[in-house]
Order: sequence, then C-alpha cells, then structure tokens
Amino acid sequence: MSNGALGRRTVLAGMGALSASGALAACGNSGGSGGGGKLEFQQWWEPELPEGFLRELMDEFEAANEGITVELLSGPYAATKEQLIAGAASRTMPDVMGLDGAWVHDLASQKALADLDQLMSEASFDDTELASTVEAEGSTRMIPVVNFAYMLFANTAVLGEAGIDALPTTREEFTAAAAAAVEADPGVAGWVLPLSLEAPNGVQNDVMSWLWAGGQSMLADGKPALESEEVTSVIDFIVDLDDQGLIAPGSATLKEQDKVEEFSSGRAAMIVDTVAHVNMFRADSPDLQFEVAAMPTADGSEEAPGVTYGSWGIGVSEASQNKEAAWKLVEFLMSEDVNARIASAANAFPGNSKSVPDGVEDDEVTKTAFEVWQSGTPVNEFVGLPVAEQLMRDLAEQLQKTLEGSQDAAQALAATQKSWESKL
Repeated sequence: MSNGALGRRTVLAGMGALSASGALAACGNSGGSGGGGKLEFQQWWEPELPEGFLRELMDEFEAANEGITVELLSGPYAATKEQLIAGAASRTMPDVMGLDGAWVHDLASQKALADLDQLMSEASFDDTELASTVEAEGSTRMIPVVNFAYMLFANTAVLGEAGIDALPTTREEFTAAAAAAVEADPGVAGWVLPLSLEAPNGVQNDVMSWLWAGGQSMLADGKPALESEEVTSVIDFIVDLDDQGLIAPGSATLKEQDKVEEFSSGRAAMIVDTVAHVNMFRADSPDLQFEVAAMPTADGSEEAPGVTYGSWGIGVSEASQNKEAAWKLVEFLMSEDVNARIASAANAFPGNSKSVPDGVEDDEVTKTAFEVWQSGTPVNEFVGLPVAEQLMRDLAEQLQKTLEGSQDAAQALAATQKSWESKL
C-alpha cells in the first residue's frame, strides 16, 4: 500500500475458537532485558530481496541502537512457517518474526504472539502512519511491513511466438492465449497451478484470485458461500483449462516455488504471482521477457478489479525476554524512509502510509503493478479466518479430485462447503 491508498485497515484474525495450548512460558531466545541484547529475527524475506539488503538494514539498525544485535534466521516461506509453528508448540520462538496473515489466528490462539498494542503504548509510538494492522485475541498481533499484489505474469516472448500481442483481460482471452502458446510449443505450459496440500496457498493466490478479480466473494455475512454461481464458474474455468491440456502437469504436488521456477525457466506462458518475485526473475533469468497485468475477469468488466494481496507481516514473540528491543526493530522497519526502501527493494507497496516506493515512474513493470494496485480493490478473504490454511487445504483436496475426474465442480464445492461450515 502506498500513500494511504487503502486507508487504515484493521483485520480481525480472532473470530473463531480453537483449542489453545497453555500460555507460553517466557523462555525467550535472546538474552538480556530492557533495550539491549541479541535479537533473533526469523523471516523468508532475505532470499527474496537483493543480496545483502536486509543484512545492511540490520547493520544500520544496530549502529543506531547501541547494545542491540540482530541475527537473521532466513529461509523459504514454507520452511519459515513450519519452524514458527514448531516453535509455538515447543514454546521457543524467535524474538521477531515475519508473519503471513493466514498464520496469525492460530499462533495467537497458542499465546505465541505478543500484544503489539501494549508495546506501541509503552514506546509512545504513533500508529497513525500504519496503513493496516491485523488483530487476534483482542489486540494487534501483526503489522504488514509491505504488501504484494498478485497479478498475471506473462512471458511476452512465448506469447509473441504464438501470435499473442496483448495480455488477456478476460478468461476467454486467457484460455485462447494459453492454447496458442501450447500449440506453438508443446514443451511450454499455458498456465501453472500449484495445489500442494503441504503448502495450500495456491488456493488463495492461484484459484480465488480469479473470483476476487471480478469483485465476487467466497463468503456471505462471514459464512462460507462456495456453492454460488460465481465460485462454480471459477472451478469450471480451471477444469476446462485442464481438460484442454493447458495446465502444467502435477498440480497436486506443485508448490509456489515450483510455479516460479517453471516461469523463470521459460516453460510456462503465464502464472499468477506476486510482484515480490520481479527481482528474482531479473536476477535469476536476465533474458526472461515478461509483463504484468490485472487478473482477467469473467466478462471483461471495466469496474475496479479486485487485487489479491499478501503481506510481509511482522510480529514479536510473547516468549521473548527482550520485547523492548524487539519493538525497536519493528519500529525501525516501519519508519517512513526505511519502509519505503524495503518496499522498493521488494517491488511491493509500503506498510507506512506516508512511504512512497522508488521505481514507480522508472520501471515499467513496477509502474504497471502500482497502477493496477491503485485502481483496484485489495482483497484477501482468508486473512482473519481461523485455520485459514486448513480451509485452503480442504478446497485444494477437493479440486485435486475434480481435476483427476472423480467428481465435478458442484460436488467439490459441496464437500468443501460442508467442511468449511464445520470450522467457521
């Protein structure tokens, strides 16, 4: 988000009830109390930022905060999630952690996340510059540092060879472009759909983004509404793509990273992806020619599109013995200048409403992404839902069965509806 485009948004992540473990013991991972000591900062951001960027920021923070050192614990998204979940269960957590909004409810219910409202109050922090926050268990548990729009990524060289000069704006045009790409080169997939049950965020990013693009919802008054005509049309659309052989094989085992690798290697004409990966594509595949665009809609409506987004959120461990220093790091990352620099480096939109990312005018991909973001309505209905990842997994499992041919879209959605109702 930039320039307060979305206004201050508070997302409630504590609407449901889960069986929670006992309160975490204050067994923090870093020594010391008060404002000094060593902090452990676990996240998946460092590999997705320019080499050395995050470490340089930590060095800058340490120079400005004598006595505080920061150890970066960096790894892929999926590994970070698994380690945080394990840390919550074993009552050992890093002091500061990168968070996905889908994790917040579950971690907060286990008393693993500190009350950020309290930390802000103790530090006399002015929270009016925060573009959004995520609440659970009655208080703020996560602050989005930067926000990423999920958009259509297209390999313009592959599409050009297939005679496609303009990026698709409708589902029909998308199907035609995918078919042309596959016909021109059978070694290329028209689209890649990751539906791994181990990492089911493909349901959010690669499936529901088609629904949200047209302004439709998977909920009604906060309850599941999966058997609607709109949701059914999305599943039918995906099944039709698969029936035509336009989706890369092996969806049931593919994760987001697999999708990214297929696209960066030139083996996929189009994917739905986050603008966070623009830097990776350029660094790893400098010859890759690609553009981004808003998600195609069912009817080509010119209404403001729904833009699926995810955040690099940040939280503090309830188990940390040095919350004061941990908050100082959060405050540093959310400061106007630093936040703008992070957003620029990540090809994202700032979490500080006063920050403005670089490259909006100088880089065509960034400029286009920013225009789509500004003209659309940010949406992610999974943020704030209890057991959000399990909800995704439920639909992924049913969609896998549908693509295998053992049931139709209506049966898949009926089964998922029943499962979701039991959890929401």
